[in-house]
Amino acid sequence: MHLPFCAAKCHYCDFYSIAAEGQDVDGTVDAVLLEAARRAPRAPRTVFFGGGTPSLLSIEQLTRLLDGLESITGFRESSVETTLESNPESMDREKAEALRALGVGRLSIGFQSLEPATLELFGRVHGVEDSFRAFEAARAGGFEEINVDLIYAAPGHSPERWAVDLPHVLALGPRHVSAYALAFEEETLFSKWLAEGRLEAQPEERELELFEQTHAILAAHGFDSYEVSNFAPKGHECRHNLNYWANGAYCGIGPSAVSHIAGRRAGNHKALAPWRKAVQAGKSAEAWDERLDPRGRLGESWWLGLRLRAGVDPAALRELAGWTAPEDPALAVARPLLEEGLLEEVDGRIRLSAAGLPLADAISLAFLA
Repeated sequence: MHLPFCAAKCHYCDFYSIAAEGQDVDGTVDAVLLEAARRAPRAPRTVFFGGGTPSLLSIEQLTRLLDGLESITGFRESSVETTLESNPESMDREKAEALRALGVGRLSIGFQSLEPATLELFGRVHGVEDSFRAFEAARAGGFEEINVDLIYAAPGHSPERWAVDLPHVLALGPRHVSAYALAFEEETLFSKWLAEGRLEAQPEERELELFEQTHAILAAHGFDSYEVSNFAPKGHECRHNLNYWANGAYCGIGPSAVSHIAGRRAGNHKALAPWRKAVQAGKSAEAWDERLDPRGRLGESWWLGLRLRAGVDPAALRELAGWTAPEDPALAVARPLLEEGLLEEVDGRIRLSAAGLPLADAISLAFLA
């Protein structure tokens, strides 16, 4: 479920989000529940509240949202994992306790950085101490499953600083860490500043060094790299995200939310006004859709699945995609990558090798060609 409101737009972010000030948040909650009543499945296995910053909603708004979703889907009994994204400035013990009572069992907190100058560069509205306070508030409020979001390889970010900051975060005891290299996405302030020469991206060698350092530090603390940018001790992986990387089915509710059901992928209007107008009129809020043929589904399943450390089972993906021809085009793409040592075969599965892991994006994209 996508709730688009934020305290402010971060300079690197290309997700659909808008400043909450002056917006009809209550009306948006009503519209989200209206769309959910029409489209959300009964008894979902996982639920994920993203955005935006869902924790920006008041306790009263969150109560109405979660109680409403419960009456529609019965998620509190069926869901094995219900996650809500939060930022430090909008998380305290009272809200954490309310969320736990409302059926949220997993909280994701956007630390992003432990460097004040980097937080300012990112356009974040919280300080370093706010992040630690929010984590402790979440823990005191009853959360055991807490994820911390981090971004590395920002301009000026050094391995020396990362060697101090990342263990500092891990000392808090999170059950999951998402750590991404900074990306300069199109139509963001960072992309604009990069083009204007106001920002300088890290050299590839430094980004690779920070990537390898991230994996090494997390591994030393008992965190498995189950996906290229996601880490957890065994048993604490994000099940919602695992379903996504396995090209499973999911229903997206809210502006810009994407769904994947029975081989059909569709996205809602990527703006609040047209999405809400469509929902309130009883119409579909979708702005686009596509249905891939078996070849397209096969390539997409490899593209997604190779990001998982477990890799892919070629036979299982052929069955998932409905590919019945004797020649497997995805294996034809994989063979030279296996020969180059960028992929490896382990117990019948194909996965990224240690050499291929830092090149995950480029390697995975080859299967969409």
